[in-house]
Amino acid sequence: MSNDRLSWAAFCALLAATLLWGGSFIAMKIAMRGFSPLLVVFGRMAIASIVFGALWRRLGGFRAAKGDWPALLFMAFCEPCLYFVFEAWALTLTQASQAAMITAMLPVLTALTAAWVLKERLEAKSLAGSILAVVGVVIMSLTGEANEQAPHPVFGNLLEFVAMCCAVGYIVTAKRLAARHKPLYLTAVQSFTGTFFFTPALFFVPLPETIQGGPVFAVLFLGLGVTFVAYGLYNYGVSRVPATKAAAFINLIPVVACLLSRVFLDETLSPLQWAGGGMTLAGVAVAVGPGRRRQAGRKE
Repeated sequence: MSNDRLSWAAFCALLAATLLWGGSFIAMKIAMRGFSPLLVVFGRMAIASIVFGALWRRLGGFRAAKGDWPALLFMAFCEPCLYFVFEAWALTLTQASQAAMITAMLPVLTALTAAWVLKERLEAKSLAGSILAVVGVVIMSLTGEANEQAPHPVFGNLLEFVAMCCAVGYIVTAKRLAARHKPLYLTAVQSFTGTFFFTPALFFVPLPETIQGGPVFAVLFLGLGVTFVAYGLYNYGVSRVPATKAAAFINLIPVVACLLSRVFLDETLSPLQWAGGGMTLAGVAVAVGPGRRRQAGRKE
């Protein structure tokens, strides 16, 4: 199968990763009810690192192809390090659903960067689907109402956009590295680097006076379900398809986040927001629908 076609294995991996990421916005909000933002990020990194530490021999240890260490560190510095600094800050200022909507800009930013850096071809179908998805997210965003959980939504959304710029650096670099490294190895490097990066937060942020079950469970979900499983699945997917198509799945995050925000955070969705969510789903289907295997002798 040609590398620019999306297999069902890669499709399911990318879909599962983005569903988990959609839930991460709600989990972050819940976790920050009991812990400071940077402490939450350190916790999720440390939990994932413990799991990877147990699997490290199977991953081959710290072995990288010659000259790859700068790229590996740059990938991890972009995400999770800088990405989570800006996203954690953003979620203290804006709604989980609004922050998630900003992620729809990631596929467009990635497509432009991948065309420039990786020389990937911009398909008309993928571009049209991404535009449709972005329009859907804009509708969801403009028709939403702020609440007491979003004291400075404009600045918060701007910080989330900066986080998306950091994510572009991660995706494009991971695409290059995926040719020589296993997806789990890349995820492990991200987790260990993130743990080291956020360790100083333990000395500068207040520790909780009481431990609450909800925030603790949210941190465990972020560490195991998101940092370990979701990043592993996404790194697998991005190793099998062009970075542009892998990034297009990010458009699903706002839809998932809005649905879960309604259930767990009591954030409401208007009929226009539902319509925008439908457009986003349609756009992703157009942009990244799995391709069919070519039949012998068949002209396409």
